[in-house]
Amino acid sequence: MKIRPRRSVLYMPGANDRALEKAKSLPADALILDLEDSVAPEAKPEARDKVIAAVKSGGYGRRELIIRINAIETPWGADDLKAAAAAGPDAILVPKVSRPGDMASAAKLLKAYGAPNHTRLWAMMETPLAILNARDIASVAGDAESRFSCLVLGTNDLLKESRARALGDRFAIIPWLAGSVLAARAFGLDVIDGVYNDFKDEMGFKAECEQGRTLGMDGKTLIHPSQIEPCNRIFSPSEEEVSWSRKVIQAFALPEHKSKGVITVEGRMVERLHLVMAERVVAIWEAIAR
Repeated sequence: MKIRPRRSVLYMPGANDRALEKAKSLPADALILDLEDSVAPEAKPEARDKVIAAVKSGGYGRRELIIRINAIETPWGADDLKAAAAAGPDAILVPKVSRPGDMASAAKLLKAYGAPNHTRLWAMMETPLAILNARDIASVAGDAESRFSCLVLGTNDLLKESRARALGDRFAIIPWLAGSVLAARAFGLDVIDGVYNDFKDEMGFKAECEQGRTLGMDGKTLIHPSQIEPCNRIFSPSEEEVSWSRKVIQAFALPEHKSKGVITVEGRMVERLHLVMAERVVAIWEAIAR
């Protein structure tokens, strides 16, 4: 089972040298080196050069490196994608995805630009059309050559475009988040929750992390280093979950249970679907430990 933790995914402004250097010491699972929203138009070419240099120079350890490019139809998008493909990050995040063709086209361009095989594609789900087309967008991952591996929710943009109220419980957008999770899982994708804007509101942030995990998110995008530790903790399996999962795995491994579909573990009925869930819990725990 190939697992990579994506609990904490921190946005880092691509134009900021200090931030790019500091990111090397932060305990985030993944870093999004941003060329889009955090960079002023006049600074975008310079930011591109800085991000490409950072990726090529390395020093980020096991942290997953993702470059968020500008939309292909912008004056910077095509050059961003070409440069990012040559740099070979772990993934390239495509913004403003609205239709399955957006990801299919990005995959073709990535191949044409000679990106290494390990470079994946992630999609920003930040428009009403993206949510309406979530199933079809995720289905692009059915093509092994698509390199498609993850959806990222752009909740701020979704609130802006929908005119929904940004209430603390996210009541208005829960159906969109849940629908994106289902679309992702149907086609083997990971899915990352949107940002929490008030990084000084620790209790509110923790509550939103818990909500995202309950919905099935793999992790959360972050805007400040102070959010990393609580995010990692909440999106990690608890010791109790890991202990129970190991008991389930061990029980099904017994000779008398290997051919059974349903067994009893400590008085609880356990099916093989629970074995699959248990195997993933242990795999993600071991990947975090590494």
